[in-house]
This record gives sequence, C-alpha cells and structure tokens, in this order.
Amino acid sequence: MKKKIVSTMLCAAMITTMLAGCGGSDNGGSAADNAGSTEEAAPAGDSADAGEAAAPAAGGGSVYWLNFKPESDEVLQDIAATYTAQTGVEVKVVTAASGTYSTTLLSEMDKSAPPTLFVIGNQAGVKDWKDYALDLTGTAIANELNTDAYNLYDETGKLVSIGYCYECYGIIVNPDLIEKAGHTMDEIKNFDGLKAVAEDIHSRAGELGFDAFSSSDMDDSSSWRFTGHMANLEYYYEQEGTPWTECPPTITGKYLDNFKNLYDLCINNSLTDPKELATGGHDAENEFKTGQAAFFINGSWEYEAVKGDVPNATMIPYYCGVAGEEKAGLNCGTENCWAINSKASAEDQQATMDFMVWCVTDPDASRKLVDTFGVMPYKSAAESTNGFLAAADKYTADGCYVMNWATNFQPNVDSYRATLVSALNQYNADQSDANWEIVRTAFVDGWANEYNAVNN
Repeated sequence: MKKKIVSTMLCAAMITTMLAGCGGSDNGGSAADNAGSTEEAAPAGDSADAGEAAAPAAGGGSVYWLNFKPESDEVLQDIAATYTAQTGVEVKVVTAASGTYSTTLLSEMDKSAPPTLFVIGNQAGVKDWKDYALDLTGTAIANELNTDAYNLYDETGKLVSIGYCYECYGIIVNPDLIEKAGHTMDEIKNFDGLKAVAEDIHSRAGELGFDAFSSSDMDDSSSWRFTGHMANLEYYYEQEGTPWTECPPTITGKYLDNFKNLYDLCINNSLTDPKELATGGHDAENEFKTGQAAFFINGSWEYEAVKGDVPNATMIPYYCGVAGEEKAGLNCGTENCWAINSKASAEDQQATMDFMVWCVTDPDASRKLVDTFGVMPYKSAAESTNGFLAAADKYTADGCYVMNWATNFQPNVDSYRATLVSALNQYNADQSDANWEIVRTAFVDGWANEYNAVNN
C-alpha cells in the first residue's frame, strides 16, 4: 500500500499540493485552505510524524484521527482522552498545521500505522482517495445522519465520506457599531446599502473611533478569505442556477466586476492602507473583537472567538451588486467529511466506527464538538449555539437563496490561489485598470491553465 501511494501521486506532489486535482487542496482534496481554520496555524496535538498509531487496547483496535481543523485541536485532544478513559480504546489525534493537510495525509498514509479516520472534502478528494475509503453505506455512523446533503459518493455510488460539520461564511458585522455610527442593519440589504454605510463609517473613522472593515491581509494566514471564500461569489453567480457537479475546464469571469465591487469596498474602507496588505501582520479578528472595525470577512468558525467581545455579532451575505441580491443568503457548505481507512485492520475500522458514533451521540462529547465545529448533521448531536449559523438558517427560512461552495472546484487550488494573491497584491499597490486586468487574467486564464495542468 505504501509504495502504491507514493508512485501514483508523485507527479501530483511535484506539481502542487499532492492531492490537487480539479478542486483539490488541503482537505484531502478540499479547496478551503483549511476552510474553517483560524488565521493562525494551530499546533498539532501530536507531531505529524506520530503516524505510528498507539497500540490497540487489549482485545480490540485503536483509532488514529488525522484532524483537518487546527482550531479544534485542543477540544479533540480532550475528546480522545475522555473516550480512552471510558472505554480503554486508544485514540490518537494528530492535527495537521494550517495549509498542510494534503502533504501530511500523503505522508501519514505511507506509514505502517496510517490514519484510520481522515478527511475527504470534495469530489477531487474522492477521486484521489476513494480506494482508501471504506464504503459507509448503511453503517452505524451513516444511520445517525439527519441529512444526506453533505455526503460524498464516487462514480459507483459508494459512500466515500460523510459530513461531520458544515459551515457558512460571509461578512461578520457588529450591529452595535453600525448603530453607533448612526445607521441600522435594515439599511444593509444590498451592495448599495452596504457601500453607503461602510464609506460613511470610513470617512468618519477618526471621529467615531473605529473603521468600517478590518484588515484584508494577503499573507497565507488571511488571503484565503478572499482568494477562496470571497471568490466564491463570482463562481456561484457564474453557475446561473445550474450548480456545477464537476470542475468546468474554463470560466468566463462574468461576475468579476461584482467581486471587484466588494473587494474594493473592503480594502479602501479599512483600518489598513491597501499598500500594506501584502506582507500581513494585522490581526483582523482582534480588530473586530476590540471594536476597531464594524465588518470582518470570515466564517461561522469565528463565532466562538468573537461572541464574548461582540455578543450581538451577526453575519450578512456577500452583497456585491448582483441583480436581486436582496434575496441572497450566506455561503453554506462543508469540506469537513469523515472517511474510514479501508486499508486499516477490521479491528481498527470497528474501533473507529464506534468512536465516531460515540462522538455524535454522547451528550457531553457532542456538546463539546458542536461548540468547536458549529453544528453537526446528526440526529442525536447537541444543538448548535452558533449565532452565525442561526443567521444562515434565518436567511433560508425567509426564502433567500443559499450560495453553495462553488469555490470547491478551484483547479490545482494552491497554485491557482497563489497566482490570485500575486495579482491582487499588484492591484492593492496600484489600483489601476491595467492592474485589475491582471487580476482578471489570474481568475479566468489562471483557471484554464491550472485545469489543463492537472487534467492534461
């Protein structure tokens, strides 16, 4: 098995992040730059070279979970210790640092005791890892699901991986600062309303003591918020009502002007001069938490971090000037999907299955996991207390459309996004029409180039 992985993936490893196919990235084929990861890489609860999983408890197997979400490491270490204390079954959690999941997974799978539980986050991941995924159809963990919406299947109908949480992203807002500036949330129902409020706040930042947007850094800890998440608005609208089911070989960039509307608003009505964004070093989360900015581009995973300081924080859609966007909702989806290693021993597979079921049915365990993940789509899991996910649900209940994660299809994702970052940095330094055309080229021509690099 070890030699097979290396030989079949060596070329991909030389080109990109090992698993980057159409839509592939750091999620065992996910394109979310550790979607749901915080802006800083969290330290692993155990070193990534600890792939030699702990010895099985007497009479049974053991569990080795290669975790995708750095910000959840501390909770998962506690969960693992609790389960071991209760059952005697050894559970090892190794957390890949932000931006390294693909390389870590490839390395760990080539060891004598590889992960028994890992992430396959989208169809590119399915293509790369389906042979290493147990069919979960009809299994105990699949029977605990309350929706099939976040499951991934291969071309034969095999259930390769199942969602263990889902998330949303958009524009996080501090309504108290909006009111302090003399506005109300009711004014922000489309791009024109958002623009009017943001530009007014920015123009009076010195007087108010806060600005409109937190910093939009382009270093690795932050750029994914724009090259991955905000880019989704262009891809979503380009689908024009017919969601992609596979990576298109080309895109038109038809809605790039809408992306530009929102991007320009963020960088030009912010605490930080656009020319200072390339190198990073600004803490956008802290700027929002400490009341220095009213708007913060991010996702539902930030709720726990900000709710103590901004208890009324909510989330609004990516308003960008598209016709009818008054009925827009949030960007909802997941790249967090569990897979069980089909190459593991039967004892380890069963131990892993039992652990997964316990995670989503035990009241205390599921409470801790829901609090770190936001929500878990399982019948017996604790209810979510995440206010941003509640906002997503309200938009849907009010008849607004959900923006699906079309960004998952970004081809050869790390290379594609690196090109976008370079282009955006050039534009940030000099917001000329010529430099915006470089951004357009990176979006559109870059997509075709990376698609061809992977598929031809």
